[in-house]
Amino acid sequence: MTRVLHILDHSLPLHSGYTFRTRAIMKAQAAAGLEVRGITGQRHFAEGPAIEQAEGLTFHRTSGSASGLPGLREWREIDALREAIDALAAEWQPDVIHAHSPALCGMAGMRAARHLGLPLVYEIRAFWEDAAVGNGTGREGSLKYRLTRWLEDRVVRGADAVFTIAKGLRDDLVARGHDGASIGLSPNGVDLTLFGEPVPRDEALATEIGIGNGPVIGFVGSFYDYEGLDDLIAALPLLREHHPQAQLLLIGGGPMGDALRAQAAASRAADAIVFTGRVPHGEVERYYSLIDILAYPRKRSRLTELVTPLKPLEAMAQGRIVAASDVGGHRELIADGETGMLFPPDDPSALANSLGGLVEAKTGWPAMREAARSHVAQNHDWARNVDRYLGVYQKLLDAKADQASRNACAHHAKE
Repeated sequence: MTRVLHILDHSLPLHSGYTFRTRAIMKAQAAAGLEVRGITGQRHFAEGPAIEQAEGLTFHRTSGSASGLPGLREWREIDALREAIDALAAEWQPDVIHAHSPALCGMAGMRAARHLGLPLVYEIRAFWEDAAVGNGTGREGSLKYRLTRWLEDRVVRGADAVFTIAKGLRDDLVARGHDGASIGLSPNGVDLTLFGEPVPRDEALATEIGIGNGPVIGFVGSFYDYEGLDDLIAALPLLREHHPQAQLLLIGGGPMGDALRAQAAASRAADAIVFTGRVPHGEVERYYSLIDILAYPRKRSRLTELVTPLKPLEAMAQGRIVAASDVGGHRELIADGETGMLFPPDDPSALANSLGGLVEAKTGWPAMREAARSHVAQNHDWARNVDRYLGVYQKLLDAKADQASRNACAHHAKE
């Protein structure tokens, strides 16, 4: 049985889009007959044992924390993770190293794979230098930005196979000079077994938090600037000019939370905007039941043009109506007017008009829901998408076996 070791920034039991994708990959691979484990670097800050079980999956931790000046600190993180991989490999003996971005994980995985004589698969979920710009912790063109990109390029060149989660990421790598033929696509996906029929509207919760009959526009996720929630708040008064009962339900939290609450308080539609804060993962479905349209108003940026988000797919899998800004990451997921609606980014007035049109086209919602769920089932179900990995793993293992055979023949020929 093939053993695959996943190299990760962080993992379950933490909850994030990153950890949910990892969970889906590992569970799908286990269901396909592989043995899988994960190992996290020193940026998995959650307390827990050195070997942790979470949702039936096994994760190993890299102990300690790195210190030193920027640059030196990251190399120390890479060294610590590489040593942890080597130690685990001596005990568990994986057949394939599968490292996931950021490039710190990729570099540690590459160095360990070379030392162990194992094939390396590297998967890019986002360019983390762009993510840092998007969440306000980095600046485009800075030294750290350029060093992160250089490190990513180095890992891509050194890997035996590369995957990206979006066409935009792959196209960007090709523009940098990498061979597109060696870069596979493993799009964001969902485990459809987790999604049944949408639950009925939770009237008790609606009364508790002050949500009426709507239409209710909702967002579930992290409050980063690039998500464009300020545009959504600005659009609500304009939407209510034609749909006076419209409300906005914002579920989650993040760096922009205080600014968004202040903006909402100053809005002439303040009484129609409800913030819930973060809610337990097991309770999210109750809040989804109150939402008529899930809105994802991401701003146009390098990050949003290149990276596909997970939340719209989850909403589509649940049979929800989805409206999203017309940026590259959303266009890869949503067919405008068929599986959802796309609206101009960075334009509250256009957003309000688009949402109003979607509300008025409610008779077409059942067909849109069915088309969206069918699209997810055909193109984004992990039970199917896991095959993209299996073929690459087998090709790399066959090549390794062939090389070992040739080396053995050459050795015998010399004797």
